[in-house]
Amino acid sequence: MEYVAIVTGLTLLQVFIFSIQVGQQRGKHDVKAPAVTGHPEFERAYRIHQNTIEQVIIFLPSLWIFATYWRPDIAAGLGLLFIVGRQVYRGAYMEDPTKRAAGFATGAIAILVLLVGGLIGAIMKVV
Repeated sequence: MEYVAIVTGLTLLQVFIFSIQVGQQRGKHDVKAPAVTGHPEFERAYRIHQNTIEQVIIFLPSLWIFATYWRPDIAAGLGLLFIVGRQVYRGAYMEDPTKRAAGFATGAIAILVLLVGGLIGAIMKVV
């Protein structure tokens, strides 16, 4: 389960870095808190961070449930796929929001496999 713990830590570090990037954009474009609109570059960084938080809420429990009922190494691999997907999403969204689909889909597929796989594993244990 150590690999799953490492992926969890890396995921949280990624969210933290995205939050720092929001703050940097806020300062760069003089967007005063608590405003969440202003310069388009700030708004993109803000949406990247918020969307990542929304995904992480589903991702982390799914990661651990899958790891519990199947193989932690496979869970960790899917977790790394999620992290890479989020990085691709971030890079594409900052450049042009219409290009974000590939990164989003990569992370979403990882989540779906972890979530459905974890549910199946738990149900099989009960039945």
